[in-house]
Amino acid sequence: MNSLIKTEVLKLRTIRSPWLLLLAAPLLVTAGISGMVLSGNKPLDAAAQSGALAHVGLTSLFTMVFGILAVAGEYRHRTITDTYLTTPSRGRVISAKLLVYAAFAMLSGLVSSLVGLGVAAAWWSDKGVSFAWGDTAMWTTIGGGIVWNAAFAAIGVGVGALVRSLVGAIAVSLAWVALVEGIVGQLIGGLARWLPFNAGQALGAGTGSMTTSHLLPRWDGGLVLALYTLAFAALALTTSMRRDVS
Repeated sequence: MNSLIKTEVLKLRTIRSPWLLLLAAPLLVTAGISGMVLSGNKPLDAAAQSGALAHVGLTSLFTMVFGILAVAGEYRHRTITDTYLTTPSRGRVISAKLLVYAAFAMLSGLVSSLVGLGVAAAWWSDKGVSFAWGDTAMWTTIGGGIVWNAAFAAIGVGVGALVRSLVGAIAVSLAWVALVEGIVGQLIGGLARWLPFNAGQALGAGTGSMTTSHLLPRWDGGLVLALYTLAFAALALTTSMRRDVS
């Protein structure tokens, strides 16, 4: 298993697109926090700190696509055959991808958090407001956002294994988040809170936000997201072992 993990890391080191994708995450956090401060809609208090760092969780959209690349990207470039010929145990290959991509997504979330903290602290200082580094709610939001990033990377691996078409998998995933969860949220609010993106929002949401009223409690959302992650990981394993490569 260690050799498979090293192989996946080596693959990531030799291609640029996943890294460009993850590089966009801290840029999104920077833009989101700066936009929140410049809009002037909220006082820069402890609740605003938590809301600002909630942008870390939103970068899970990037890590989801990052996870899709793990499998669907290999189908697109036709390297999946060589991968399975080198290691006929497909379950171990997919398990290695799940571990590696979730770990790098968690690292991406950590980097975005550090960038977000630096940007927020700089804005607070610029506005003459003390930044409360010891605020528990802010750190809980950050932790939830990092876990959300890792979970969505694993879900992305599952989606990539199920759909296999890189463009199709990305399109389906983004359409689900933007259309299905959004439409369901408007039509059947009680059901929407149990869907993956909304469960992630519950885990990584800032305290006191108006958008959290329709979400599950934080830890309930985390549990639901964990169940989705396990389900997609299981689907990735079973689908990859049973389906022909060609």
